[in-house]
Amino acid sequence: MKKIIKSSSEWKKALTDAEYKVMREKGTEAPFSGDLYYNDEKGIYVCKCCDNQLFKSSAKFDSGTGWPSFFEIISDDAIKVIKDLSHSMIRFEVLCAKCEAHLGHVFDDGPRPTGKRYCINSVSLQFKKGINE
Repeated sequence: MKKIIKSSSEWKKALTDAEYKVMREKGTEAPFSGDLYYNDEKGIYVCKCCDNQLFKSSAKFDSGTGWPSFFEIISDDAIKVIKDLSHSMIRFEVLCAKCEAHLGHVFDDGPRPTGKRYCINSVSLQFKKGINE
């Protein structure tokens, strides 16, 4: 279990520049640039900052957007969703419920059974191969 960091200076030391920009400053990685976009192995996806379990590999699908996409979260208390009015749009931001790292956004254009598309930055995730779903 990772210790949850509280200060910006601690986060800057613990994360790469790209990780910090996305997870602490609400940035976005370039589409099709993340290693996990192409991952099709079995396991779970956790928050890179705190190891909070977020998504099962069985909920991952190819949305064609360039970011790992999932139709379902691992549990109702895994994430927080807040309204995001940045960039002159109305979107819903996905945050880790444990450490409040920015993960990405959720949209209502995903596949059944949920109709959700959690569009998540690879840099915000760590993949745990072979962990039981």
